[in-house]
Amino acid sequence: MDESSLGKDLKDFFLCLVFYFKSKILKFFEFLTEVKSWLTVGLYKQRGRLVRPFIHSGMAFLLLGGITLGPVLIAENLSNPWGEETPSSTILSTVMAESGTSTLVSQKPRADVLEYEVKPGDTVSTIAEKFGVSVDTIIWENDLKSVKDIKPGQVLRILPVSGVLYKVKAGETIYSIAKKLQVDPQVIVDWPYNSFANDETFVLAVGQTLVVPDGIKPKETPIAPRRYYATVPGAGLGTGQFSWPTAGSISQGYSWYHPAIDIANRAAPAVVAADGGTVVLTGWPSPWAYGNRVIIDHGNGYQTLYAHLSQIYVSSGQKVARGQAVGRMGSTGRSTGIHLHFEIRVNGVAQNPLSFLK
Repeated sequence: MDESSLGKDLKDFFLCLVFYFKSKILKFFEFLTEVKSWLTVGLYKQRGRLVRPFIHSGMAFLLLGGITLGPVLIAENLSNPWGEETPSSTILSTVMAESGTSTLVSQKPRADVLEYEVKPGDTVSTIAEKFGVSVDTIIWENDLKSVKDIKPGQVLRILPVSGVLYKVKAGETIYSIAKKLQVDPQVIVDWPYNSFANDETFVLAVGQTLVVPDGIKPKETPIAPRRYYATVPGAGLGTGQFSWPTAGSISQGYSWYHPAIDIANRAAPAVVAADGGTVVLTGWPSPWAYGNRVIIDHGNGYQTLYAHLSQIYVSSGQKVARGQAVGRMGSTGRSTGIHLHFEIRVNGVAQNPLSFLK
C-alpha cells in the first residue's frame, strides 16, 4: 500500500467519523427538542415558579455543549478552509432533506417591550390593533397627550400585553402596586415573565420592572371600561348550560397565560357547581399552584375547575346539581388574596368561561 493510498484511506475514515458524530448530534438535538416541549408545559403549569432554575440549567447545558462541540467544529473548518463540499456534508444534507428537518418558529407570545417606528398613515388605534394591545397601553407607556400625539418617524414602546410597565420603588409590594394600578395582585403573579426575589412570598427587588396586565396608570382614566361583575346563580338541576359559580367581581380575565377567570370577593362566599355533573377530583394534588380545588365532569366533554378554595364540601365520585355548593372561596395555593380561579374545559382544553356563562 503506497503512501498516497494510505492518506486517502485515513481521510475517508475521518470523514466517516465526522458524519457519524454529526448524525449522533442531530439525534441528540431532536431529543432536546422533545425535552424542551415537556419542560415548557411544566413551567406553564407552575405559573413561572421554575423559570429561574430552568434558565440557569439551560445556560449550563449551553456552556457544556460549547466546550464539547467547539473543538470538533473548529477542526472541521480548519481542514476545509475554502468551504468545499465534502462527501460527509453532501450525505448529511441528503439525510436532512429526506427527513424533512426544518426550523420551527415559536408561536409563544413575546415577553419584551418592542420599539416601533411610526409610519405615514399610522394611528394609535391601528398600531394598537397591529400588536394586540389597548390604545390606553400605548398612550400611557409613551406619555402621549392624546391619540393624535404621534407623527411619522416617532419611535413608540409597545408592551407585550395591555396594561402598564411599572418600576418597583423602595417599600412597595405586589399588593401596594396592585392597589395603585387598580388590579388584583394575582394578575401580577400570573404574568409568567414577572420574577420575584422569593417565589413563595412574592418579594420584589427595588428597581425591577413588572408588567401589570390590565393595569391603569395612576391618575389616568381608561378610554373603555374593563370590568365585569358576576351575580349569584340560581339553584337548579343540570341543564347543559353554565351559570355563575359564585358572587364577586372579575379581578382577572381569560388569556393565553391565564386560561380562566378569577372572581374575587373578600367575604369568601360559597362556590357552587356551574352545572350538574360528577365530581372527579377534590383536594390539593399536584400542581400545587391551584391549591384546594374541585373538578366536575359535566358530560359531553365539558369539565369545570374551581381552585384556591378554603373549604371543600363534596367528594370525588359524588353527583352534584347545578347551583349546589361545592366549597368556599379562599386563597390556597399560588394565590395573593381571596378569589375563585374558574376554568371551563372542552375535551381537556381550557376555554374562555365568559363565552359560556349565563
